[in-house]
Amino acid sequence: MSTSRLHRSPVDRWIGGVCGGVAETYGWDPVIVRLVAAALGLAMGWPILFYIVAWIVIPQV
Repeated sequence: MSTSRLHRSPVDRWIGGVCGGVAETYGWDPVIVRLVAAALGLAMGWPILFYIVAWIVIPQV
């Protein structure tokens, strides 16, 4: 695990860079992070709201 702070990715982004930033921060594969986020969003709905809030709150590097 990296010691860097959570951020939105300026390079690896599709919508807001949230999943790319999470993947960069923790050293995970961004495709897996996006698939998990999409599956949770479709299954439960509330992760979509979480993503929007994260897009607003998490700074872009």
